[in-house]
Amino acid sequence: MGALAGQGATKGLFITTAQFSNEALAYAKKQHTTKVILVDGVMLTNLMIEYNLGVSMETVYEIKRIDTDFFSDENN
Repeated sequence: MGALAGQGATKGLFITTAQFSNEALAYAKKQHTTKVILVDGVMLTNLMIEYNLGVSMETVYEIKRIDTDFFSDENN
């Protein structure tokens, strides 16, 4: 927060691969003049997967379902 305030920022983003303490989460939440988003390791991983950033496809699974129209009497 000090780094943001020192630059006159009203918004900030802090990213860690670990976890934020409960105190850090509470402190960021109660800030009224500065909006701070905290991204921990789990959220970072989810965002990387969602936006295909720094990840690659390893295995793709295909799920099949029965095509009941194919087996209907109207096709015969």
